[in-house]
Amino acid sequence: MPYIAGYTYKDSGGSGQPIICLHGIGGNDSSFAAQSTGLADDFRVLAWNMPGYNGSHPLADLTFETLCNNLIAFMDALDIASAHIMGQSIGGMLAQEMAIRHPNRVNSLILIATSAAFGGRDDSFKDRFLADRLAPLDKGKTMPDLASEFVPEITGSIASKETIQDAIGAMAAVPEATYRQIITCLTTFNRRDDQHLLTMPTCLIAGEEDQNAPATSMQRMADRIQKSQFHLVEKAGHLVNSEASDMVNDIIRDFLVSQG
Repeated sequence: MPYIAGYTYKDSGGSGQPIICLHGIGGNDSSFAAQSTGLADDFRVLAWNMPGYNGSHPLADLTFETLCNNLIAFMDALDIASAHIMGQSIGGMLAQEMAIRHPNRVNSLILIATSAAFGGRDDSFKDRFLADRLAPLDKGKTMPDLASEFVPEITGSIASKETIQDAIGAMAAVPEATYRQIITCLTTFNRRDDQHLLTMPTCLIAGEEDQNAPATSMQRMADRIQKSQFHLVEKAGHLVNSEASDMVNDIIRDFLVSQG
């Protein structure tokens, strides 16, 4: 796997416009395996491993600001002035953060199974969420334990056994320290009132059965983004780009080709 400036990533080798893929909390570059393969004829698909994931160097201070700084450094190391940014779950949050902080580096956004803000409007929700997610680790469970329980709960009825097993394998490989960091980082995200700042073309893709990033919430996001289009994938869950990869790839290709 390529390694540059402290980051590992998968490069589809395509010669077209670059798409940088940002994975979710329990993912890594393999979360976009279907996009790396399915879109490579038309685009250069780069699946970035966030700090602490799959050989990328960890950060002492992991925040959305430092994640953006590291993503910029990754792009600079590859001589990529700007790219289409595609993110799933917290990767979609990071994509929004990038687009707001560094709009000149983002040609378009593809937001998959994500949100405009972490749920809840007070600290009590945040505290309960962190306790629910981290308590099993505090009691001695391992990341493979969490993965085997969590992944089947977030996938939809369309998900194949292979898709579920691949996702379990990815989450099981996340270092516990990185998981603790990124879960805490997640709870700080709030761009609910900043959606109007997403001025580039934006494609939003939701899974009908996704309870983590409900389709109704993503439709409301689309309504607040000026140059947006919204797509609902029936019977898909939170890992919609893996669960319904052919359909999602068609949506992404049509969206990007329409921009010329």
